[in-house]
Amino acid sequence: MCRIAAYAGPSIPLENIIVRPKHSLLEQSQHATEAKLAVNGDGFGIAWYDRDETPGLYRDVLPAWADGNLTSLCRMVRSRLFIAHVRASTVGETSRQNCHPFSYRRWSFCHNGQIPHFAAIERKLEADLPDHLYSARQGSTDSEMIFLTLLANGLDDDPERAMAATLAKIGSGPDPVKITCTFSDGATLYGFRHASRGTAPTLYASGSLDNGGKAFASEPLDGGSWAAIPANKIISLGINQTA
Repeated sequence: MCRIAAYAGPSIPLENIIVRPKHSLLEQSQHATEAKLAVNGDGFGIAWYDRDETPGLYRDVLPAWADGNLTSLCRMVRSRLFIAHVRASTVGETSRQNCHPFSYRRWSFCHNGQIPHFAAIERKLEADLPDHLYSARQGSTDSEMIFLTLLANGLDDDPERAMAATLAKIGSGPDPVKITCTFSDGATLYGFRHASRGTAPTLYASGSLDNGGKAFASEPLDGGSWAAIPANKIISLGINQTA
């Protein structure tokens, strides 16, 4: 299973979430404690927002701990909202196009989980995409298809309705569908967990951090106040949200 960390609030260096905490995302890439696999070494990526509506995106196939540029980038780049991801692949080869986060216009998205029956529904999901989203597909993962299907189902206008419509299209199979994701339009950060059966992959929301911001993470980054977000409910964090 992959690991996710995301932040919304006053602008901070990316390293404050990705590198510096005791159980940072970088630490989780090798020593995850709440996943089937402790090591998440099939690539990583970061999407961050600054002045432009469209997020910056940095992705690579290297394990996060093996990229010598990552800690320097995270030290120098500041952002008010960002999403980061380390990958343990289930669907799709290890390639830059299959590394998360995915982005389209103002939206960014990353995912932990899988659609076990994806091969049986992939062509139908792809055929249902409007032309502009069909052309935007770059990789072969179920995760990117979830993102594009959310966009096709009206993510711009109503995230909750888009998620419900997307889950309905995915349906169920002999093995449980598991979707934990974070996504953003640059103004609001969203977190969501779902499992068609059993328990959804973990995602926690922090309390107010020392600078007033808040974070989502697959596993708590430190010993502060973290609470598991409820399943089947989209939780939102705004840049200026303090409660």
